[in-house]
Amino acid sequence: MSLPLLLLLLYVYTAPSSAADCDPADRAALLRVKAQLGDPVRLSAWQPSTNCCAWDPAVICDAAGRVTALALYSLPDVSARVPPALGDLAALEILQVVSVPGMSGPVPASFANLTRLRDLDINGTSISGPVPGSLLAGATKLSTLAIANSKLAGPIPASLAALPNLRYLDLSGNLLTGAIPPGLLHGSFRFLLLSSNQLTGEIPSGYGDDDVDTINLSRNQLTGDPSPFLFGITKPSAKIDLSWNALEFDMTGVRFPHHLRFLDLSHNRIRGRVAKSLMDVRLEHLDVSYNELCGEIPAGRFMSAHGAECYAHNRCLCGTPLPPCSTSM
Repeated sequence: MSLPLLLLLLYVYTAPSSAADCDPADRAALLRVKAQLGDPVRLSAWQPSTNCCAWDPAVICDAAGRVTALALYSLPDVSARVPPALGDLAALEILQVVSVPGMSGPVPASFANLTRLRDLDINGTSISGPVPGSLLAGATKLSTLAIANSKLAGPIPASLAALPNLRYLDLSGNLLTGAIPPGLLHGSFRFLLLSSNQLTGEIPSGYGDDDVDTINLSRNQLTGDPSPFLFGITKPSAKIDLSWNALEFDMTGVRFPHHLRFLDLSHNRIRGRVAKSLMDVRLEHLDVSYNELCGEIPAGRFMSAHGAECYAHNRCLCGTPLPPCSTSM
């Protein structure tokens, strides 16, 4: 089960129940959403004369009848763009659109109105154009936007940085192009997940600050040297995945943080030696394969946990767990 779905379930059990009918403006917006999706069969229960807080798929309201969470999923008969009317749900804290393979086009400009969203999760799609959102902020105020498995391409709009509560951003598995805009995330415990796109340029330095927990920028076309700001010894990031890019830097003197638990730098153009600082990092996953590393792999402490596959296809690495180094090295 994906993180957004888990968040929605948690929200359902922690959000206040509503005995009131839903807000008339929210009901009208949902009916516009239904129409813009082409009146799919799965939304047949969405009728003007009924309480939208009881509609299925999940529409969740607060005690005042405002729609705070919406999950649209498994709509195989939809062939439409992302509904602009979603941006009219001004109180929305969680939005999930999952397994709607016929959804296409850009995320509407109206999403800029969703200022209460804290989590934007649009992955496994082909999105194009502007896409706003943010992260989880505790069980009583969870906020998720998930649009997955659709056909949504273009740059990530810098305007997303204007959403003040954006903490969790997942735009993985799309056709996004261009550079990663700076300043997309705010607050603490941040997640930046942009894997499997067509992003280019360098990683902005701001994403290496002390509040980022997870960075996954794998399978893009990123370049440059992110080591000065992503791998500082004081940084708290627990997971960093930069695999399958075109990053170039000398790893020899990089000081990786002790609390790092996942590091994948495979399939890049990293040179130098395997950093000795990795000896002191209790990594659950390490992969530096398919690079240009050379020299003897540091031995001792936590290095014994990593097998030969972690170092495969480099220029001239040697030493445990690879064959011994020659005496000439």
